[in-house]
Amino acid sequence: MIRAEKDSLAFETKEAVRNKAKEVLPEVEGPQPAMAGRLISLDVFRGLTIAGMVLVNNAGNWNAVYPPLLHAQWNGWTPTDLIFPFFVFIVGVAIPLAFEKRKAAGGGQRDLYLKIFRRTAVIFLLGLMLNAFPFTMDKLSHLRIPGVLQRIALCYFFASLIFLKAKARTQIVIAAALLIVYWAMVKLIAAPGFARGDLTMEGSLASWVDRTLLAGHTYRPLYDPEGLLSTIPAVATALIGALAGQWLMTRRETLDKIAGLFAVGALCVITGYVWNWAFPINKALWTSSYVMFTGGLALQLLALCYWAIDLKGYKRWAQPFAVFGVNALALYVLSGLMMKALLLVKTPMLDGSTGDLKMFIYDRVFATWLSPVNASLAFALSYVALWWLVMYALYRRRIFIKV
Repeated sequence: MIRAEKDSLAFETKEAVRNKAKEVLPEVEGPQPAMAGRLISLDVFRGLTIAGMVLVNNAGNWNAVYPPLLHAQWNGWTPTDLIFPFFVFIVGVAIPLAFEKRKAAGGGQRDLYLKIFRRTAVIFLLGLMLNAFPFTMDKLSHLRIPGVLQRIALCYFFASLIFLKAKARTQIVIAAALLIVYWAMVKLIAAPGFARGDLTMEGSLASWVDRTLLAGHTYRPLYDPEGLLSTIPAVATALIGALAGQWLMTRRETLDKIAGLFAVGALCVITGYVWNWAFPINKALWTSSYVMFTGGLALQLLALCYWAIDLKGYKRWAQPFAVFGVNALALYVLSGLMMKALLLVKTPMLDGSTGDLKMFIYDRVFATWLSPVNASLAFALSYVALWWLVMYALYRRRIFIKV
């Protein structure tokens, strides 16, 4: 989701962004060398993922939403539960690609470590800022500390350090160890007052850790879906992405790379389903089976994008998603802030009551002629379209906001 190409938030020079724009979607017909310039398929994958997140995060009416656009209540999964791990996976894929570019530009090890620390801090602080808005004393006193960007920052930090210090085989061992250790911890260590192996909202070890160490600062009273203990297996998700990025950087034939991604992806999906019998797929707990299952699907979707865009040269359909993908961080933060701002504006409703501006738009524009569930979906789709126009305006002006 977030590209590691700049040390701080910055606007690039006109000459640099012109060159980058040509790299995002080259104008030449036919397939291009996969690693010449940007990995276009990764931008498109990132764009698809961020578009999905904006869609599922901004329903017009949360009492009327199609089930696939909601998270699973606890165990199990829906398409919505794939979006966040795909983000973390994409962050991992970008690590070797970005670090290789930095090394090629003459950056040393010290520069890489400084970049990792700065980028981690900026992303984490952006997440806290998003949680804190609007900045009232009550909001700040109960500020939610974990969050989507906070988890991405931590996964990026640890996966980057592991990538710099360990070879690919060791990275595989570390990822496997993280998943096995997490599984053993939550299955064998009982939370105080609960049975060993309890995986419920109340009784899981991960939930107890969040309630104990982050009391009053979690998303829900019982647990946080981006909590402390469940960040351990999330780092493994980023490492799967980093390994995929390293695989794409090898000198193997393009079709061999695609076949490898599909094959390993299928193996991961099967492993996740088998592990699900003993350790249920669960996004809130980010279980090891969930990591394997979603990591496998991410590998296969990346392979599909890589085949269609970088190998076959089918780029026209991908351009709208590339527009999202090159400014994914800005889209996530700005769309979240705007929705929170809409909720702050008090507006008279059709029935004479007082509501917020979001509900006013939903009622006046969509609910008057559509069923509730379709009006809710239409609102979300319109919100995605609105932000595509904003991102396209930035794209046309060659403005790419990064950390």
